Amino acid sequence: MSSMDSIPAPVIKTLFKRELDSSEEPPMDEWSSLDFELPDRNIKRIKYDHGLYHPGSGEICAKYIPLSASSVLRHPYYNYPGIKDPGVEDALLLPEPKIKYPDDGQELYLSLCKTGNLCPIRIFHKELLEEKINLSYYGIHPMAFRAIALSLRYNRIVTVLDLTDNWISLDGCFHLGEMLIENISIRELNLYGCRIGVEGARRLFASLHLNRSLKKLDLTKNQLLDTGVEMLAKAIFLGSDVAHINLSRNELTAKAVLALCEAFETNNKLTHLDLSWNSILSPNAVYTLCQRLYENNMIEELNLSWNSLSGLRVGNGIKVLLQNTNIQYINLSNNKLSTPVVKPITANLNKAISLVTLNLSYNPFTPQDALSFLLTLRERKVKLQNLLLDNVIVTDEFIDQRNFILSMGHRKKTVVTCGYVQKRFISQGVDMRELVLDRIDSLCTKSKKQIDFALVVEEMFRANKEHWDTKVFTREIKNRGAQLDEDLLQELFRLFAGASSEKSKTVNLAALIEYFKRKWPDRKLPPTPPPEPAVKSP
Repeated sequence: MSSMDSIPAPVIKTLFKRELDSSEEPPMDEWSSLDFELPDRNIKRIKYDHGLYHPGSGEICAKYIPLSASSVLRHPYYNYPGIKDPGVEDALLLPEPKIKYPDDGQELYLSLCKTGNLCPIRIFHKELLEEKINLSYYGIHPMAFRAIALSLRYNRIVTVLDLTDNWISLDGCFHLGEMLIENISIRELNLYGCRIGVEGARRLFASLHLNRSLKKLDLTKNQLLDTGVEMLAKAIFLGSDVAHINLSRNELTAKAVLALCEAFETNNKLTHLDLSWNSILSPNAVYTLCQRLYENNMIEELNLSWNSLSGLRVGNGIKVLLQNTNIQYINLSNNKLSTPVVKPITANLNKAISLVTLNLSYNPFTPQDALSFLLTLRERKVKLQNLLLDNVIVTDEFIDQRNFILSMGHRKKTVVTCGYVQKRFISQGVDMRELVLDRIDSLCTKSKKQIDFALVVEEMFRANKEHWDTKVFTREIKNRGAQLDEDLLQELFRLFAGASSEKSKTVNLAALIEYFKRKWPDRKLPPTPPPEPAVKSP
């Protein structure tokens, strides 16, 4: 044991001294967060005393907690709850929420224009809050129709949309058609001169049958052709509520008319139909159309002007249509209607109790045809108020009858028009005195002596102002150089006859001279010189 105690202790060289483990807390008096000096007078407390500061919730500001995450929870000043997710998780995992715009479409329109790099149409943006939007002749950019259609999709204010003479592209027709599916406020859509064509019609009418608000559709000058109208007829067949349709100037033929007639067999609600300025021509198609419209209890107006219609079949079709008690206006002007249609039309005018206007202007009717139409107005059962026969030739009898009809008590407000009045030729009697005297004067001036018959007779009258015997007058005329035929002289004596008896006849020179003064006022004899004074004898 003593040997063990005598061994010296080994010397240990310190190479590294470990610091205090971070997991062990230092004494509280060594905490670095407590090493700060308070001012003698707290500025916030001073302001608090003057009512200029409120300490709030009493929670300590985070800048006074410069501690690690492991020791924060044990800090005596800590009382903050756990931090909630500010939305990072939703932003990463969920789709972007949709922006909800007001139904009037103003904010949506501006947003769409900004997205599409389009210049907003100020008047459209303004009129989204009015009943009518008028963009006629505006020259709308083809890409702007999408923004227009989407802005109107849920609008409940606008009832009339006028796009007259704006060239609508196929894309624009598609978006307008989609707009009509959702919109329930637009009552009238005017596409006059928009030239949508057949393909545009296909996109526009694809879902038209789903719309229940549109009542008036103007498709004038849109180059629809028969194929485009067939698509419209399909929409009508499927239940479209459009009641006022204008298909003027679309190069339509009888094929388009028959397509409409087929649709009317199922859905016949039209009130106004305009087929003017087309090339229908076919009388059978017109007759079929009139039959379908006769079955329609809502039809009010039919316009078939400028279609070159003619023939008895057309007249019979109008005769059928006139049996409809609701029809108010029929326009057949500027066609080729003539005498064959007069009798069928006049036969049923008394049945059309609501008919206000019948326009037959600019048709090749005869004056007698015009008179036949006019005479129907003498019947009280005929309720027609406006009979238009512009450019139809009439006679004086038509004018007399019109004046008489318009003077009737129940025709005070009736209007009857016509073309120019053809005057009847009335033979006017020839003045034989002028004829005979012209003949005599011509013979006298062409004779060898070239005498003036008027001056010769006036000279004879100065010599004797009584009635001259015809034999003496003949002899005196011939002696003065007037070689006249016996028949010509006898006619002269008859025209200017004087007193006569059984034995002799006379000529009235005074009447003859008076006619000369009116016929030849420049022919006068020189004045008679006064008689020379008598010479007294010495």
